[in-house]
Amino acid sequence: MLKRTLILFQLLGFKVGIDWTWPFLALLIVWSLAMGVFPHEYPDLAKDTYWMMGISGALGLFGSLILHELSHSLVARRYNIPITQITLFIFGGVAHMDKEPPNATSEFRMAIAGPLASLFLSVGFYGAQTLGHLQGLPLPILAVLGYLGFINLVLAVFNLFPAFPLDGGRMFRAALWHWKGDLRWATQLASRIGSGFGFLLMILGVLNILHGRPLNGIWFCVLGLFLDRAASASYDQLLARQTFEGEPIRRFMTTQVVTVAPDLSLREFVEQYVYRHLHDVFPVVNDSQLLGCIHARQVNRVSRQDWDHRIVKDLLTPLNDQNTITPDTDVMQTLSLMNRTGNSRLIVMAHDRLIGIVALKDILKFLSLKLDLERDR
Repeated sequence: MLKRTLILFQLLGFKVGIDWTWPFLALLIVWSLAMGVFPHEYPDLAKDTYWMMGISGALGLFGSLILHELSHSLVARRYNIPITQITLFIFGGVAHMDKEPPNATSEFRMAIAGPLASLFLSVGFYGAQTLGHLQGLPLPILAVLGYLGFINLVLAVFNLFPAFPLDGGRMFRAALWHWKGDLRWATQLASRIGSGFGFLLMILGVLNILHGRPLNGIWFCVLGLFLDRAASASYDQLLARQTFEGEPIRRFMTTQVVTVAPDLSLREFVEQYVYRHLHDVFPVVNDSQLLGCIHARQVNRVSRQDWDHRIVKDLLTPLNDQNTITPDTDVMQTLSLMNRTGNSRLIVMAHDRLIGIVALKDILKFLSLKLDLERDR
Protein backbone atom coordinates (compact mmCIF):
# COMPACT_ATOMS: atom_id res chain seq x y z
CA MET A 1 0.00 0.00 0.00
CA LEU A 2 1.50 3.32 -1.04
CA LYS A 3 1.19 6.53 0.85
CA ARG A 4 -0.43 8.75 -1.75
CA THR A 5 -0.88 11.97 0.23
CA LEU A 6 1.63 14.70 1.08
CA ILE A 7 0.63 16.79 4.10
CA LEU A 8 1.36 20.49 3.49
CA PHE A 9 0.10 22.33 6.58
CA GLN A 10 -2.61 22.55 9.25
CA LEU A 11 -5.58 24.90 9.12
CA LEU A 12 -7.91 25.36 12.11
CA GLY A 13 -6.78 22.00 13.45
CA PHE A 14 -7.23 20.09 10.18
CA LYS A 15 -4.32 18.63 8.21
CA VAL A 16 -4.30 19.77 4.59
CA GLY A 17 -2.53 17.66 1.98
CA ILE A 18 -2.41 16.91 -1.73
CA ASP A 19 -2.92 13.62 -3.51
CA TRP A 20 -0.26 12.49 -5.99
CA THR A 21 -2.66 13.47 -8.80
CA TRP A 22 -2.81 17.14 -7.78
CA PRO A 23 0.46 18.29 -9.42
CA PHE A 24 -0.82 16.95 -12.76
CA LEU A 25 -4.04 18.89 -12.34
CA ALA A 26 -2.19 22.04 -11.31
CA LEU A 27 0.01 21.91 -14.40
CA LEU A 28 -3.00 21.28 -16.61
CA ILE A 29 -4.90 24.21 -15.10
CA VAL A 30 -1.96 26.58 -15.46
CA TRP A 31 -1.42 25.50 -19.07
CA SER A 32 -5.14 25.77 -19.91
CA LEU A 33 -5.38 29.26 -18.46
CA ALA A 34 -2.10 30.57 -19.87
CA MET A 35 -2.46 29.08 -23.34
CA GLY A 36 -6.22 29.04 -23.83
CA VAL A 37 -8.62 30.88 -21.54
CA PHE A 38 -6.83 34.15 -20.87
CA PRO A 39 -5.38 34.67 -24.39
CA HIS A 40 -8.85 34.07 -25.84
CA GLU A 41 -10.62 36.43 -23.44
CA TYR A 42 -7.89 39.07 -23.20
CA PRO A 43 -5.80 39.15 -26.40
CA ASP A 44 -2.62 41.13 -27.06
CA LEU A 45 -1.02 40.69 -23.63
CA ALA A 46 2.58 39.56 -23.15
CA LYS A 47 3.21 35.81 -23.06
CA ASP A 48 4.84 36.04 -19.60
CA THR A 49 1.77 37.88 -18.36
CA TYR A 50 -0.48 35.02 -19.43
CA TRP A 51 1.70 32.54 -17.53
CA MET A 52 1.62 34.71 -14.39
CA MET A 53 -2.16 34.93 -14.73
CA GLY A 54 -2.35 31.16 -15.14
CA ILE A 55 -0.26 30.51 -12.03
CA SER A 56 -2.28 33.05 -10.01
CA GLY A 57 -5.55 31.50 -11.16
CA ALA A 58 -4.37 28.00 -10.19
CA LEU A 59 -3.26 29.20 -6.74
CA GLY A 60 -6.60 30.94 -6.26
CA LEU A 61 -8.42 27.76 -7.21
CA PHE A 62 -6.20 25.81 -4.79
CA GLY A 63 -7.24 28.13 -1.96
CA SER A 64 -10.89 28.03 -3.00
CA LEU A 65 -10.95 24.22 -2.89
CA ILE A 66 -9.40 24.25 0.57
CA LEU A 67 -12.05 26.66 1.85
CA HIS A 68 -14.77 24.54 0.20
CA GLU A 69 -13.59 21.42 2.04
CA LEU A 70 -12.91 23.36 5.23
CA SER A 71 -16.58 24.35 5.35
CA HIS A 72 -17.53 20.66 5.29
CA SER A 73 -15.01 19.93 8.04
CA LEU A 74 -16.20 22.71 10.33
CA VAL A 75 -19.81 21.50 10.12
CA ALA A 76 -18.62 17.93 10.71
CA ARG A 77 -16.75 19.07 13.81
CA ARG A 78 -19.98 20.57 15.11
CA TYR A 79 -21.58 17.13 14.91
CA ASN A 80 -18.54 15.39 16.46
CA ILE A 81 -17.65 13.65 13.20
CA PRO A 82 -13.87 13.09 13.19
CA ILE A 83 -12.15 14.63 10.14
CA THR A 84 -8.61 13.29 9.87
CA GLN A 85 -7.48 15.55 7.04
CA ILE A 86 -8.41 17.49 3.91
CA THR A 87 -6.89 16.19 0.69
CA LEU A 88 -6.87 17.87 -2.70
CA PHE A 89 -6.82 15.47 -5.63
CA ILE A 90 -7.22 15.58 -9.39
CA PHE A 91 -10.79 16.95 -9.44
CA GLY A 92 -11.34 18.85 -6.24
CA GLY A 93 -10.94 17.78 -2.65
CA VAL A 94 -12.27 15.55 0.06
CA ALA A 95 -12.62 15.81 3.83
CA HIS A 96 -11.72 12.39 5.23
CA MET A 97 -14.32 11.18 7.75
CA ASP A 98 -13.60 8.35 10.18
CA LYS A 99 -17.33 7.58 10.42
CA GLU A 100 -20.62 8.32 8.72
CA PRO A 101 -22.76 11.28 9.86
CA PRO A 102 -25.05 10.36 12.79
CA ASN A 103 -28.26 11.29 10.97
CA ALA A 104 -29.68 12.64 7.73
CA THR A 105 -29.88 16.21 9.02
CA SER A 106 -26.18 16.39 9.83
CA GLU A 107 -25.37 14.81 6.45
CA PHE A 108 -27.44 17.42 4.61
CA ARG A 109 -25.98 20.38 6.51
CA MET A 110 -22.43 19.14 6.08
CA ALA A 111 -22.97 18.58 2.33
CA ILE A 112 -24.59 21.93 1.58
CA ALA A 113 -21.84 23.83 3.40
CA GLY A 114 -19.43 23.30 0.49
CA PRO A 115 -21.56 24.77 -2.31
CA LEU A 116 -22.55 27.67 -0.04
CA ALA A 117 -18.87 28.39 0.64
CA SER A 118 -18.09 28.31 -3.11
CA LEU A 119 -21.05 30.60 -3.82
CA PHE A 120 -19.86 33.02 -1.14
CA LEU A 121 -16.36 33.00 -2.66
CA SER A 122 -17.82 33.61 -6.11
CA VAL A 123 -19.69 36.68 -4.90
CA GLY A 124 -16.55 37.86 -3.12
CA PHE A 125 -14.29 37.54 -6.17
CA TYR A 126 -16.82 39.17 -8.47
CA GLY A 127 -17.22 41.95 -5.91
CA ALA A 128 -13.45 42.39 -5.74
CA GLN A 129 -13.33 42.56 -9.55
CA THR A 130 -15.97 45.31 -9.57
CA LEU A 131 -14.11 47.32 -6.94
CA GLY A 132 -10.91 46.74 -8.89
CA HIS A 133 -12.49 48.29 -11.97
CA LEU A 134 -13.43 51.35 -9.94
CA GLN A 135 -9.91 51.57 -8.51
CA GLY A 136 -8.29 51.13 -11.91
CA LEU A 137 -6.41 47.91 -11.17
CA PRO A 138 -4.40 46.36 -14.03
CA LEU A 139 -6.28 44.16 -16.48
CA PRO A 140 -4.42 40.91 -15.55
CA ILE A 141 -5.51 41.22 -11.90
CA LEU A 142 -9.11 41.90 -12.90
CA ALA A 143 -9.03 38.93 -15.27
CA VAL A 144 -7.83 36.55 -12.55
CA LEU A 145 -10.46 37.84 -10.11
CA GLY A 146 -13.13 37.32 -12.75
CA TYR A 147 -11.92 33.80 -13.44
CA LEU A 148 -11.98 32.91 -9.73
CA GLY A 149 -15.48 34.33 -9.41
CA PHE A 150 -16.61 32.24 -12.38
CA ILE A 151 -14.86 29.00 -11.37
CA ASN A 152 -16.26 29.15 -7.83
CA LEU A 153 -19.73 29.63 -9.28
CA VAL A 154 -19.11 26.57 -11.47
CA LEU A 155 -17.95 24.59 -8.42
CA ALA A 156 -21.06 25.58 -6.49
CA VAL A 157 -23.47 24.66 -9.30
CA PHE A 158 -21.64 21.49 -10.37
CA ASN A 159 -21.48 20.17 -6.80
CA LEU A 160 -25.25 20.60 -6.48
CA PHE A 161 -25.92 17.88 -9.09
CA PRO A 162 -27.56 14.92 -7.30
CA ALA A 163 -24.69 12.59 -8.22
CA PHE A 164 -23.01 10.88 -5.29
CA PRO A 165 -20.37 11.53 -3.99
CA LEU A 166 -20.75 15.16 -5.10
CA ASP A 167 -22.25 17.44 -2.46
CA GLY A 168 -25.59 17.39 -4.26
CA GLY A 169 -25.45 13.60 -4.25
CA ARG A 170 -24.84 13.63 -0.51
CA MET A 171 -27.80 15.97 -0.06
CA PHE A 172 -29.90 13.61 -2.19
CA ARG A 173 -28.68 10.66 -0.08
CA ALA A 174 -29.63 12.57 3.07
CA ALA A 175 -33.15 13.08 1.72
CA LEU A 176 -33.47 9.38 0.86
CA TRP A 177 -32.04 8.43 4.24
CA HIS A 178 -34.54 10.69 6.02
CA TRP A 179 -37.40 9.24 3.94
CA LYS A 180 -36.64 5.53 4.34
CA GLY A 181 -34.42 5.53 7.40
CA ASP A 182 -32.00 3.18 5.59
CA LEU A 183 -28.53 4.62 5.03
CA ARG A 184 -27.31 1.62 3.05
CA TRP A 185 -30.22 1.71 0.59
CA ALA A 186 -29.90 5.49 0.23
CA THR A 187 -26.18 5.22 -0.46
CA GLN A 188 -26.65 2.43 -3.00
CA LEU A 189 -29.26 4.40 -4.97
CA ALA A 190 -27.31 7.66 -4.79
CA SER A 191 -24.14 5.83 -5.90
CA ARG A 192 -25.90 4.33 -8.92
CA ILE A 193 -27.09 7.78 -9.95
CA GLY A 194 -23.54 9.08 -9.46
CA SER A 195 -22.17 6.35 -11.73
CA GLY A 196 -24.83 7.14 -14.34
CA PHE A 197 -23.89 10.81 -14.23
CA GLY A 198 -20.26 9.81 -14.70
CA PHE A 199 -21.13 7.82 -17.83
CA LEU A 200 -23.12 10.79 -19.15
CA LEU A 201 -20.09 13.04 -18.73
CA MET A 202 -17.91 10.53 -20.59
CA ILE A 203 -20.41 10.49 -23.49
CA LEU A 204 -20.36 14.29 -23.57
CA GLY A 205 -16.57 14.11 -23.60
CA VAL A 206 -16.53 11.84 -26.63
CA LEU A 207 -19.00 14.11 -28.44
CA ASN A 208 -16.81 17.14 -27.70
CA ILE A 209 -13.76 15.34 -29.09
CA LEU A 210 -15.66 14.37 -32.25
CA HIS A 211 -16.78 17.98 -32.71
CA GLY A 212 -13.24 19.34 -32.57
CA ARG A 213 -13.07 20.34 -28.89
CA PRO A 214 -10.47 17.86 -27.62
CA LEU A 215 -9.51 19.74 -24.43
CA ASN A 216 -13.13 19.98 -23.25
CA GLY A 217 -13.66 16.37 -24.26
CA ILE A 218 -10.69 15.13 -22.22
CA TRP A 219 -11.88 17.04 -19.16
CA PHE A 220 -15.37 15.54 -19.44
CA CYS A 221 -14.08 12.01 -19.97
CA VAL A 222 -11.62 12.05 -17.10
CA LEU A 223 -14.13 13.70 -14.76
CA GLY A 224 -16.82 11.20 -15.73
CA LEU A 225 -14.48 8.28 -15.15
CA PHE A 226 -13.50 9.70 -11.78
CA LEU A 227 -17.12 10.14 -10.68
CA ASP A 228 -18.02 6.61 -11.73
CA ARG A 229 -15.12 5.14 -9.73
CA ALA A 230 -15.74 7.43 -6.75
CA ALA A 231 -19.43 6.52 -6.57
CA SER A 232 -18.69 2.79 -6.44
CA ALA A 233 -15.86 3.30 -3.94
CA SER A 234 -18.08 5.39 -1.67
CA TYR A 235 -20.70 2.65 -1.48
CA ASP A 236 -18.04 0.03 -0.79
CA GLN A 237 -16.62 2.27 1.92
CA LEU A 238 -20.01 2.44 3.63
CA LEU A 239 -20.33 -1.35 3.50
CA ALA A 240 -16.85 -1.64 4.99
CA ARG A 241 -17.74 0.67 7.84
CA GLN A 242 -20.96 -1.21 8.55
CA THR A 243 -19.14 -4.54 8.32
CA PHE A 244 -16.34 -3.58 10.68
CA GLU A 245 -18.27 -1.27 13.01
CA GLY A 246 -17.31 -2.14 16.57
CA GLU A 247 -15.10 -5.05 15.47
CA PRO A 248 -11.79 -5.29 17.39
CA ILE A 249 -8.69 -6.02 15.39
CA ARG A 250 -7.96 -9.14 17.47
CA ARG A 251 -10.41 -11.00 15.21
CA PHE A 252 -8.16 -10.47 12.19
CA MET A 253 -4.69 -10.61 13.73
CA THR A 254 -2.27 -13.51 13.35
CA THR A 255 -0.78 -14.85 16.56
CA GLN A 256 1.85 -16.97 14.80
CA VAL A 257 4.25 -14.08 14.22
CA VAL A 258 7.46 -14.48 12.25
CA THR A 259 10.18 -12.51 14.07
CA VAL A 260 13.82 -11.82 13.25
CA ALA A 261 16.93 -11.45 15.40
CA PRO A 262 18.70 -8.08 15.57
CA ASP A 263 22.12 -9.53 14.68
CA LEU A 264 20.88 -11.20 11.47
CA SER A 265 22.69 -9.97 8.34
CA LEU A 266 20.62 -8.14 5.78
CA ARG A 267 21.35 -10.81 3.19
CA GLU A 268 20.07 -13.54 5.52
CA PHE A 269 17.07 -11.37 6.35
CA VAL A 270 16.17 -10.95 2.68
CA GLU A 271 16.80 -14.52 1.56
CA GLN A 272 15.50 -16.40 4.60
CA TYR A 273 12.61 -14.16 5.66
CA VAL A 274 11.47 -11.65 3.02
CA TYR A 275 11.61 -14.03 0.05
CA ARG A 276 10.29 -16.96 2.08
CA HIS A 277 7.40 -15.34 3.95
CA LEU A 278 6.67 -12.45 1.54
CA HIS A 279 6.03 -9.99 4.36
CA ASP A 280 7.09 -6.37 4.30
CA VAL A 281 7.33 -5.85 8.08
CA PHE A 282 8.95 -8.11 10.66
CA PRO A 283 9.13 -7.60 14.45
CA VAL A 284 12.68 -7.66 15.77
CA VAL A 285 13.02 -9.78 18.93
CA ASN A 286 16.03 -10.52 21.12
CA ASP A 287 15.64 -13.07 23.94
CA SER A 288 11.83 -12.61 23.95
CA GLN A 289 12.22 -8.83 24.14
CA LEU A 290 10.58 -6.84 21.36
CA LEU A 291 13.05 -4.20 20.19
CA GLY A 292 11.22 -2.74 17.21
CA CYS A 293 10.56 -3.73 13.61
CA ILE A 294 12.24 -3.74 10.22
CA HIS A 295 10.61 -2.95 6.88
CA ALA A 296 11.69 -4.90 3.84
CA ARG A 297 11.68 -1.72 1.78
CA GLN A 298 14.36 -0.26 4.07
CA VAL A 299 16.86 -2.71 2.65
CA ASN A 300 16.61 -0.94 -0.72
CA ARG A 301 18.47 2.00 0.81
CA VAL A 302 21.50 -0.18 1.48
CA SER A 303 23.88 -1.16 -1.33
CA ARG A 304 23.60 -4.86 -2.16
CA GLN A 305 27.36 -5.15 -1.66
CA ASP A 306 26.89 -4.21 2.01
CA TRP A 307 24.16 -6.73 2.78
CA ASP A 308 26.68 -9.17 4.27
CA HIS A 309 28.22 -6.51 6.52
CA ARG A 310 25.08 -4.77 7.77
CA ILE A 311 22.66 -6.31 10.26
CA VAL A 312 18.97 -5.93 11.01
CA LYS A 313 19.70 -3.80 14.07
CA ASP A 314 21.21 -1.14 11.79
CA LEU A 315 17.79 -0.58 10.16
CA LEU A 316 15.68 -1.02 13.30
CA THR A 317 12.55 1.14 13.46
CA PRO A 318 11.49 1.94 17.06
CA LEU A 319 7.99 1.03 18.17
CA ASN A 320 5.54 3.94 18.13
CA ASP A 321 1.88 4.74 17.54
CA GLN A 322 2.48 4.59 13.78
CA ASN A 323 3.36 0.88 13.66
CA THR A 324 1.67 -0.64 16.74
CA ILE A 325 -1.92 -1.06 17.91
CA THR A 326 -3.75 -2.78 20.75
CA PRO A 327 -5.93 -5.86 20.20
CA ASP A 328 -9.06 -3.86 21.07
CA THR A 329 -8.43 -1.22 18.40
CA ASP A 330 -11.39 -0.81 16.04
CA VAL A 331 -10.84 -2.22 12.54
CA MET A 332 -11.76 1.06 10.85
CA GLN A 333 -9.26 2.93 13.04
CA THR A 334 -6.66 0.34 12.02
CA LEU A 335 -7.42 0.84 8.32
CA SER A 336 -7.25 4.60 8.78
CA LEU A 337 -3.83 4.26 10.43
CA MET A 338 -2.60 2.03 7.62
CA ASN A 339 -3.77 4.56 5.05
CA ARG A 340 -2.10 7.49 6.80
CA THR A 341 1.23 5.77 7.40
CA GLY A 342 1.47 3.51 4.34
CA ASN A 343 2.07 0.49 6.60
CA SER A 344 0.27 -2.64 5.40
CA ARG A 345 1.23 -4.62 8.54
CA LEU A 346 0.91 -3.42 12.14
CA ILE A 347 2.26 -5.00 15.31
CA VAL A 348 -0.38 -5.86 17.91
CA MET A 349 0.75 -5.34 21.50
CA ALA A 350 -0.83 -5.76 24.93
CA HIS A 351 0.94 -4.49 28.05
CA ASP A 352 4.17 -3.96 26.09
CA ARG A 353 4.10 -7.56 24.91
CA LEU A 354 3.93 -8.82 21.32
CA ILE A 355 0.76 -10.85 20.85
CA GLY A 356 0.20 -10.75 17.10
CA ILE A 357 0.38 -8.91 13.81
CA VAL A 358 -2.38 -7.71 11.51
CA ALA A 359 -2.06 -7.50 7.72
CA LEU A 360 -4.07 -5.33 5.37
CA LYS A 361 -4.51 -8.20 2.92
CA ASP A 362 -6.28 -10.33 5.54
CA ILE A 363 -8.78 -7.56 6.33
CA LEU A 364 -9.39 -6.84 2.64
CA LYS A 365 -9.84 -10.54 1.85
CA PHE A 366 -12.60 -10.79 4.46
CA LEU A 367 -14.18 -7.56 3.19
CA SER A 368 -14.08 -8.78 -0.43
CA LEU A 369 -15.90 -11.99 0.49
CA LYS A 370 -18.44 -10.02 2.52
CA LEU A 371 -19.13 -7.60 -0.33
CA ASP A 372 -19.50 -10.40 -2.89
CA LEU A 373 -22.07 -12.13 -0.69
CA GLU A 374 -24.06 -9.09 0.42
CA ARG A 375 -23.58 -6.35 -2.21
CA ASP A 376 -27.01 -6.71 -3.83
CA ARG A 377 -29.06 -7.66 -0.80
